[in-house]
Amino acid sequence: MDFPELAARTRRFSRGAPRAVSVAGDGSRVVFLRSAGPEDPAEALWLLDVATGEERLVAEPAALLGADADTEVLGPGERALRERLRLSASGIGSYALDSAGRVAVFPLAGRLFRADLVHGDVVEVTAVGPVLDPRPDPTGQRLAYVTDAAEGVRRGQLRVIEPDGTDILLAGEDSGVTWGLAEHIAAEEFGRFRGYWWAPDGRSVLAARVDESRLDRWHLHDPADPASPPTTVAYPAAGGPNAEVSLHLLDLDGGWVDVHWDRETYPYLTAVHWAEGGPLITVLRRSQQHGLVLAVDPRTGETQVHAELADPRWVEPIPGTPAHLPDGRVLVGGELAHDGYDARCLFADGTLLTPPSLYVRRVVGRLCGGAGPADLLVEASDGEPSERHLFRVRTTIGGGVDARRITTDPGWHTAAVGGDVLAVGSASLDHPGTRWRVWRGDREVAALRSFAANPPYSPLPLLERVTDRRLPTAVLYPDNYVTGRRLPVLLDVYGGPGHQEVIAARAAWLERQWWADAGFAVVVVDNRGTPGVAPSFEKAIHRRVADVILADQVDALTALADKHPDLDLGRVAVRGWSFGGWLAGLAVLRHPELFRCGIAGAPVTDWALYDTAYAERYLGLPDDGIDVYGHHSLVELAAEPVHDRAAARPLLLVHGLADDNVVAAHTLRLSAALLATGRPHSVLPLTGATHMAAGGTAERLLTLELDFLRTHL
Repeated sequence: MDFPELAARTRRFSRGAPRAVSVAGDGSRVVFLRSAGPEDPAEALWLLDVATGEERLVAEPAALLGADADTEVLGPGERALRERLRLSASGIGSYALDSAGRVAVFPLAGRLFRADLVHGDVVEVTAVGPVLDPRPDPTGQRLAYVTDAAEGVRRGQLRVIEPDGTDILLAGEDSGVTWGLAEHIAAEEFGRFRGYWWAPDGRSVLAARVDESRLDRWHLHDPADPASPPTTVAYPAAGGPNAEVSLHLLDLDGGWVDVHWDRETYPYLTAVHWAEGGPLITVLRRSQQHGLVLAVDPRTGETQVHAELADPRWVEPIPGTPAHLPDGRVLVGGELAHDGYDARCLFADGTLLTPPSLYVRRVVGRLCGGAGPADLLVEASDGEPSERHLFRVRTTIGGGVDARRITTDPGWHTAAVGGDVLAVGSASLDHPGTRWRVWRGDREVAALRSFAANPPYSPLPLLERVTDRRLPTAVLYPDNYVTGRRLPVLLDVYGGPGHQEVIAARAAWLERQWWADAGFAVVVVDNRGTPGVAPSFEKAIHRRVADVILADQVDALTALADKHPDLDLGRVAVRGWSFGGWLAGLAVLRHPELFRCGIAGAPVTDWALYDTAYAERYLGLPDDGIDVYGHHSLVELAAEPVHDRAAARPLLLVHGLADDNVVAAHTLRLSAALLATGRPHSVLPLTGATHMAAGGTAERLLTLELDFLRTHL
């Protein structure tokens, strides 16, 4: 079986591997999702007993659904949530635990299930209509959920099921308003995928109300199925209105308190945390250059400013913040940009907790037991952006800055924590997949089994920093390559904010090794604008995204060719998806003397056609004076006259017709502009495909892309 087909059938070698790992609050068990094998797409709920080291299957989709297992149908809300999460698995896609980790609840084919993790019982709970995002209260007594759309059921009702089975409507309104769900912007751009939060005592809920009535309605339709009606989505296009989001404290006995903040000035609700100490929220201005961390009084709904977040470019909060520390101080993530520092740090009521050398990526949680009740577990990089490590951060008042690295092996590490138990997932260039090990204190007590297939390659990219900007780069040669033979170059790009490509994890290089073995030197560059180096590196792209990013890609490619003389810069192709698709198109249109052809998958060709929060964060508002949007538009660039048709380079445009994130209109408008000026291009529409191009579509495209590159190089 060739690589594209094997990658499609195994979901890029991830099926059968543990995922969505969490640890019970008391450290007694580790809960996770895993399918039965390397080609099984249906994920089941498992747990590992920390005391015995034994794994146990808790809930298996086929057993729960019975005859309906082969016809699992997702509601529109569940499909949208999975798209925002980039989740293509079937079966149990997600679950939620009570605070002690004794109860798990999850949706399956729109039905609601409750699992007793202590005794092993799994029961279906009767719900009103299809279920979205069910969650137990922290005590494990009650369940809350949001209704998905179905015949006779309106999407966006927030409901609570009492211990006796009584189903209470907590909040719900007419069409256009939802309760308990994250709006498109929150989920797609701010990483907030939920819209309600239980009080620690389980007696009230903090819920988001989302009113999308002001938004334009966009209609997505797949021409391959002309009998089906179009799907209508409320889309917040750049420069236009956003959904109106408010917060409300809802008591189970019918009490209602509005949360007060200046929503006109700070319309974006980016983070909510409610544990002991009361609710904390983060709100941002539309420009995202200023934000507030607010403490909410759950009795009155009044808010108090705990911290201000400010940056002349944009604010970048740290996931896992804000949160209360055990001593009552508020943990906030921010940037240290004075006295010569250029760091991404953690603060407690203004006191610096992490050394400026760390680039803090995420706060995992609190380490208890032998580590002391005030220690935090943090994911961060320390000088090497291709690696992510775990650090123990001391928060004791007067203890100074104290961060100790826990992980020692090179690689890309993540974690989950509960009590004194730590589950560590480690990816590396030295082994396939992510290996999960469970630790209690300093002792390893178990490992989570993986049933994933082993990839056919063991790629070893050459990682190095180039140019005076020390851009992280990688070069990948064909297996058993002998120097002295000039190779065509494939620049495989993403380049967008919030995501790195040059990382020390084998999974990032498997497909690229296939490209290399097809006869290319594969080059990957993390330009300015990508995370992991420093805030100044990340934010240098503000309002000049195209110029900075493309210059970095070209400069890095030239610098690498000086170091690697086998790179033939007379034969360079570029390919990318989403932001990378835009960058690939930009490269071919702006630099046809260097890039001989390009593949642009789901490209953002007109930033005025993309969402408010993302486009405005990096480019400003469309009407902010100079035509920044026009300068970044592939459509306008393609419409410029072609003075030398021999120099016009071919593009292959690929787009899913069901994409609700970067809609297919982007590619269609670019194609029209290319056609009008006689520029060579082809369009490959993907019937029924979303932005993920899941289900093996993306992998099976590889051979078509390879044929295109061989033809034009």
